[in-house]
This record gives sequence, C-alpha cells and structure tokens, in this order.
Amino acid sequence: MDHRDEKLEATGGCRMCLAIPGKIMEITSDATHSALVDVMGVRRKVDLGLLQEDKPKTGDWVLIHVGFAMSKISEEEALDQMHTLQMLGESEAAIAEVRGYGLEDVEEKRIT
Repeated sequence: MDHRDEKLEATGGCRMCLAIPGKIMEITSDATHSALVDVMGVRRKVDLGLLQEDKPKTGDWVLIHVGFAMSKISEEEALDQMHTLQMLGESEAAIAEVRGYGLEDVEEKRIT
C-alpha cells in the first residue's frame, strides 16, 4: 500500500474505476477482436474479446474499462452516462483514461 492508499483508507475514502461508454465506429478485419471506438471525440482501439457471445457491430455502444469492451449498452444509456460524467466534472478523467489504454496502431483523433 502506498502513501495515497494509506491516506484514502485513513479518511474513509475509496477508489473507483470508470466504465466509459463508447460508440463502435469500425470493427477491425484482423483476428484480434478489436474495434475503433469513439469516446467523447477521442478514438481508440478497444478489445472486443469479452463480448464474443454477443458480438457488437458498427454503431453499437459499449461500456469500456482499461481498453476492453465489457458489455453492450443502449444509446440512451450511453448518452445518459456521458451526461452524468459531464455533470460530475469527470469527462476529462474519462478522456484521460481512454488515452491511457496504450493500444497502439490507432492515431488518436479529438473531435471538437
């Protein structure tokens, strides 16, 4: 446990992981089960390997955590979650998480 963990524990704080909604823009044609996903204007390569039983297609929305699509969600749920992130002031943290995935081969594009 590092100093930050000790401080959180001492104050009764907790850490939380974000699952961020993203829209599948393109499914790659290789065998890696990946897709180009747009998250609030940032496009990154995301692994779809956990969704093989309910394979997403272009245009679907998924919840993403550390570079993996965890589940499919509706567009309404995705927009509601993005709105909540913006209201809480967490949209920049979500973008920072997406940038940190480290899944190479995709040029990051920020749409303004």
